[in-house]
Amino acid sequence: MVQTFGRKLSWPRSFSFRKMLDGLNSGNSSFSSRGDGRQTPDHELAVHATPSAQGTRRGNQNRISDMEVMKERFARLLLGEDMSGGNEGVSSALALSNAITNLADSMFGEQMKLQPMYPETKEIWRKELDWLLSVVDHIVQFVPSKQMAKNGAFTEIMVTKQRDDLLMNIPALRKLDSVLLETLDNFKDQKDFWYVPRDVEDTENNGDWRRDENWWLPVVKVPSDGLSEESRKLLYSQKDSVSQVLKAATAINAVVLSEMHIPDNYIDSLPKNGKTSLGDFLYKNITDEDFDPDYFLSFLDLSTEHKVLDLKNRIEASMVIWKRKMNQKEKDGKSQWGSSVSLEKRELFEVRAETILVMLKQQFPRIPQSSLEISKIRNNKDVGQAILESYSRVLENLASKILSRIDDVLEADLLVQRQMMAEAERRSESEGGYEYQESEKWLSAETPNSRKLSDFIGWRLSSDTKKHSSMSDIEFFHRTEQEKPMMKSPRALPKKLSYLSKLENMRSTSERH
Repeated sequence: MVQTFGRKLSWPRSFSFRKMLDGLNSGNSSFSSRGDGRQTPDHELAVHATPSAQGTRRGNQNRISDMEVMKERFARLLLGEDMSGGNEGVSSALALSNAITNLADSMFGEQMKLQPMYPETKEIWRKELDWLLSVVDHIVQFVPSKQMAKNGAFTEIMVTKQRDDLLMNIPALRKLDSVLLETLDNFKDQKDFWYVPRDVEDTENNGDWRRDENWWLPVVKVPSDGLSEESRKLLYSQKDSVSQVLKAATAINAVVLSEMHIPDNYIDSLPKNGKTSLGDFLYKNITDEDFDPDYFLSFLDLSTEHKVLDLKNRIEASMVIWKRKMNQKEKDGKSQWGSSVSLEKRELFEVRAETILVMLKQQFPRIPQSSLEISKIRNNKDVGQAILESYSRVLENLASKILSRIDDVLEADLLVQRQMMAEAERRSESEGGYEYQESEKWLSAETPNSRKLSDFIGWRLSSDTKKHSSMSDIEFFHRTEQEKPMMKSPRALPKKLSYLSKLENMRSTSERH
């Protein structure tokens, strides 16, 4: 059965795909209509084309080719991407989401350099995106209004108005889209950095280049003296602008995903409690009284993308379980699963888990979609939400990609600056060492007729003493003399006298003489 856009949506019953295409004809659309409302066949357009000018014929041919492309796009959407017309098609919402995603991949998938988009690519992006976004003009809601009759009386009627979320977010997303394209255009004709293919870089450095996860990207090169101050300011200003775009697109995408209905098949796959989903280790840390999200993420192993995605899936699953238990308690007064955790603590755990998710999104902006997000997108039936989610997601990815390209250039410039600083330090150290050696040579230089103080005093220094380089000759000689053991004179022994001599000494002085 062919699936249409108007099934189970907030669209009016009078919506018609042909009317939507007829509405496009009033503008710059490539469709042509007759007066009776029937579409002009393709061969009639070709026959009735005015051959007066070559430019006119080329313009008609372009319109015909655009019309064929538009037919193919909307036919695929109407058939739910099942061109056979069978029952294998997806919903209209998922078909539109996939169409926007595939269009962005074909336009920005090869944006590996910080340079403007090709004019043809930019034109195709804007034209085909306008085709896909034209659907939102027919997603309306009825609102009360007053109409004045001819006699001056007011009558209350219901009028159609575009849905509030689309009315607010679609213009905002278009503005973010324009900012990103203008950011790429700002790097036109720049000459301060360029790109070298990886194979060329490998050949020049004999295979000694940094092999990282982005091995397919070209290598950024900057001048030997680094970027100019003007280019550096431009890069930082554009980085700030793109960062704001990334935050806005991420916020819109998060709000739209949070408003999507959680599919029943995802709920059925969840365990009965959040502890089982998180695991004992994560649950113990999240429910701890002294919980610190920064410290919590610091000791976790988030070295690979798979580990980050696994943590995100576990936390989102536990949040869904806790929310369902809280809602069930509010309805029935008690949970059907039963739990000893109070409602206040469960709300606190949910806030902590949500904080961790926000920090993960900030720390890993290009993390893949979680199981919950994929399940919501696949089972979503709201065309408006599908357009908002896919459009904000592709802008988020584009902003993240541009930020990565800007960071590559700044990193290359920083590497050159560090090399210049290291070379300057080595040069200063070598010059300082040379000056020190020259000063030592000048101080130790002697003339042939020069005489030292030791020559006048009469000291004769040994050759070992002269070889000492840490002090002068006189100081070293004094220290050496002090360290030597002091020479003591021999002890004066008393003279031994004979007995007669003693008797002689005992005599009086008069008798001695």
